Amino acid sequence: MSDRIFAVIVLAIALAMAWATTQIQESFIQDALGPKAFPMLIAVLMAASAVVMFFKPDADPEWPGLYKTLELMATVGVLVAYAQLLPIAGFVLATTCATAFLCWRLGANGRQSAQAGVLTAVGIFVLFQHVLGVNMAKGPWGF
Repeated sequence: MSDRIFAVIVLAIALAMAWATTQIQESFIQDALGPKAFPMLIAVLMAASAVVMFFKPDADPEWPGLYKTLELMATVGVLVAYAQLLPIAGFVLATTCATAFLCWRLGANGRQSAQAGVLTAVGIFVLFQHVLGVNMAKGPWGF
């Protein structure tokens, strides 16, 4: 029964996301797909997954315990904070912090997490900003 309740919640979120996607204003200069394609694809995949989960629930679902639930909520909090801090702190600093946290939660020690965060953020920034020519969010230090 819990799978079906979760499926209904996911379906409601997918429908809200699809509706919100239709509200995105398109500019006259854009790529062939436009800004609506990716969020609409995610909404459709979420809805399809929810329908499958509703009609084929797990016979004996195993939900995470309190510690894992808190860990998942902390991860969601970090990702929300990342999205909010990206335009303020800039891509490199925000991505370094978010990646380091995620690496730490996946089992790396503090030093490995920090190294992975810095290398990932700087590598992606250099690739997109300087190689591909995509403007990235620049923080107070210009990167």
